[in-house]
Amino acid sequence: MSSAPHLDLDHVAKLARLALTAAEQAEFSRQLGEVLHHIEQLAKVDVTGVEPTAHAFPVVNVWGEDVARPGLPVEAALRNAPAQRDHLIVVPKVVE
Repeated sequence: MSSAPHLDLDHVAKLARLALTAAEQAEFSRQLGEVLHHIEQLAKVDVTGVEPTAHAFPVVNVWGEDVARPGLPVEAALRNAPAQRDHLIVVPKVVE
């Protein structure tokens, strides 16, 4: 399968910040050409009357109820803190 003539692999590689060798360009060009060929085959499928979908099954508000619950006790939250002071986790200063 030859690569698609409208595919500028140099431009795609530059956008992806990839430095491709000539052998890699030839291989990727062939592979991308095959992918584009399969996509062209899909474009030929008659989808008249088929509703566009985002999910295979209907999804209706999958979120749970937003109910307030008690959080961790301070002792449990600070149990693994390397250093603590006044119920806070102490970390090294990173800004002068």
